[in-house]
Amino acid sequence: MQQNPMDLFQKEAPEVAAAFNNLIMSLVASKGLDQKTKQLIYIAMKAAMGDDMAVKAHIPMAKAAGATRQEVVDAILMTLTVSGVRGVVHCLPEVVSQFEK
Repeated sequence: MQQNPMDLFQKEAPEVAAAFNNLIMSLVASKGLDQKTKQLIYIAMKAAMGDDMAVKAHIPMAKAAGATRQEVVDAILMTLTVSGVRGVVHCLPEVVSQFEK
């Protein structure tokens, strides 16, 4: 089994990983958007890149913040106008899978 990329990042560059984590925590703590909206935006951005691994990791966070299946699906569908069908075909199956559990 392949090592988790974030674990490898932490192992190989702990100072940089810590700085990155601090950046993420400051974004999480910012007050302009609620956590559900932040997660939906993040999922849409990562889906637009075809990053199904990041989408997979953030779906539970979106669900915990109150996102519905349809909201996550819509976030991914929004990527069609930016990056075409790539994000949809790479990421939509994971949404369906995680919401059917």
